[in-house]
Amino acid sequence: MSKPGESAMRLPLSGPFRLFARSLIRHAGPAVRITLNSYEPQSNWEGKLLSTVISGSIAYDYLMHFPGHFRDYFLLDQIDRVSLSFLVDSMRRQRGGVAPNIAYSMKLLGCDPLILGTVGKDFGEYKAWLVEQGLDLSGVREIEDEYTASFFVNTDEENNQIATFYIGAMAHAVDLSLKDVPRERMDTVVVSPNAPEAMIKHAGEAKEIGVPYVYDPSQQVVRLSKEDLIHGIEGAEILIVNEYEYALIKNKTGLSDEDLVKMAHAVIVTEGEGGSEVMVGKERIQVPAAKPEKIVEPTGVGDAYRAGLLAGLHHNLPWEVCGRLGSLAAVYVLEHTGPQEHHYTVEEFLERYRRTFGNDPRVDSAFERATVSGRPR
Repeated sequence: MSKPGESAMRLPLSGPFRLFARSLIRHAGPAVRITLNSYEPQSNWEGKLLSTVISGSIAYDYLMHFPGHFRDYFLLDQIDRVSLSFLVDSMRRQRGGVAPNIAYSMKLLGCDPLILGTVGKDFGEYKAWLVEQGLDLSGVREIEDEYTASFFVNTDEENNQIATFYIGAMAHAVDLSLKDVPRERMDTVVVSPNAPEAMIKHAGEAKEIGVPYVYDPSQQVVRLSKEDLIHGIEGAEILIVNEYEYALIKNKTGLSDEDLVKMAHAVIVTEGEGGSEVMVGKERIQVPAAKPEKIVEPTGVGDAYRAGLLAGLHHNLPWEVCGRLGSLAAVYVLEHTGPQEHHYTVEEFLERYRRTFGNDPRVDSAFERATVSGRPR
């Protein structure tokens, strides 16, 4: 299915490279030769990483811990009239929001994402920290009369979570437009959880502009209608959600695995300690989870997975390798309290990748190309 802005001439490319083929052709010109089912980068393309715009929530996370098991307090015969209160033994406020969570881990991996979102009058300290990390906030707009969105999440002893999200300044995200982002900063777009109207708008604009986009409805599957979900999925290069959200999407839309893979080029379902599954056409790729050194707090784990996956796609690595990069990026968050409290250099990340999944010259070579042009290591 051709998309608005896409030439009628088709590029029958396979694998992750299909996601970025149009952007590579536009930027690289003669530096990249596209042939049937393959690509061949020339030497003057090495070190070029593509630009990703991440549209999504920017929020403060209030992380709480319940010293018990939620499942012990839900009565199935009274599930239609739940009235519960959980006494928590700790609470911490952390920097959060899906867009900066993904952007932060992408930056650690040598990428240069741009955050698109809205914040409130209490954003000053958070803004200063993101700027210190070298993140591009040119797409962030402050709403003077609102507070920054807030995520309140309670985690039990089994890492199950119950959460509430205060929309705050995020309600104004619909006023932002991808059309205001410089075209050279927008090779790909991630449409992640945000105000529902903004998600609908940005998915539509990505199609209109002709930019490949990753559709990540995640927590907003509950709020988005059947029609909204179909609108976002159809034409996406990647649909990515966790296994529970995936089941909700199928139940809400009536679509099957086969239907979804036809609508989006690739469907990726994360499964916690079970790893993740990548579905492309009739191909099913099972990606193992990386083993954490310790388990502290799961908030933001999925965002880090997306960051690792996107970094791998930027390097045109195979799907299974991209998934492993995502799995490893995820455990760094799991080992800390907060989605932006971890840190590593590219060398440290690659060394841990080798220990976890074994040596892979393709990974070393890809990240080496990304650093020869002067990107921080």
